Amino acid sequence: MQLLKNFNTLINRLQSLENRKKVVLVCPNDSHTEYVINRALEEGFVDFTLVLGGTRAPFIDRFLADYPDHVTVHETATPDDAAAYAVKLVHDGGADVLMKGTLNTDNLLRAVLNKEYGLLEKGHVMTHVTVVEIPSYDKLLVFSDAAVCPRPTDEQFKAILGYVLGVCRSLGAESPKVALIHCTEKVSEKFPHTLSYESMKEMARNGEYGDCCVDGPMDVKTACDSDSGAIKGISSPVVGNADALIFPNIESGNVFYKTLTLFAKAETAGMLCGTTAPIVVASRADSGESKFNSLALACLADKVNK
Repeated sequence: MQLLKNFNTLINRLQSLENRKKVVLVCPNDSHTEYVINRALEEGFVDFTLVLGGTRAPFIDRFLADYPDHVTVHETATPDDAAAYAVKLVHDGGADVLMKGTLNTDNLLRAVLNKEYGLLEKGHVMTHVTVVEIPSYDKLLVFSDAAVCPRPTDEQFKAILGYVLGVCRSLGAESPKVALIHCTEKVSEKFPHTLSYESMKEMARNGEYGDCCVDGPMDVKTACDSDSGAIKGISSPVVGNADALIFPNIESGNVFYKTLTLFAKAETAGMLCGTTAPIVVASRADSGESKFNSLALACLADKVNK
């Protein structure tokens, strides 16, 4: 499988698949969501179930008229009813991907975590994985966690690594190179995440994650810039060539995310992993393009969670 180096090649990969992905979208009321639906239908890789929560946007009828074979609509009385219906539809195998529109994320997650029909199985870890296209980097870069796990425990780190590797492989990285991020290369009890890093590296060396290279602690510049690694005298297949970064906490991951989008004008995609199907919960501040990329990522990597 060819390594995908930007979001255009990701879309091309989706278009080459034989079956369209089934997406259930909750509360599609805003212009960004309209853009996502329109673009995905034009690109031809999605069938939508649009679940309304008491509001019917004017564009709904247009999509029904223009794409009668690829759009269905289900109406409910409230956003909470819409969330419950959509989650149960995914739970029962009626959709591959769950995506929110204008619904508040907390309302959607309450349905996702429902013990009867929710999407997070007991003992599983839910985390957020981001893929970013940076103008100055020669391939898509995966990182986690910027939105869900505040201070990952040892077990959460191990689960996060598994999801990150799965996303990397869906993007065509046959032997993903993962950097475990810290401010220095030193392992210290003062920073418990570095001890988790040692455990993750040992598991990777023992083949528990398949073909991959996991190394660290190291800083972001060392992971993504070979000259920095050479100056420091660090020799590793990961140095300057990372496919993925795992951050020690939500603050560092979120700052990295916001810095890239603001100052580097990077394009992003993100989804929740660990649930029985990927969930797209893009921020209200994300662009229509970013939300579309997130949907495309979830459609391509829908087997990561399984």
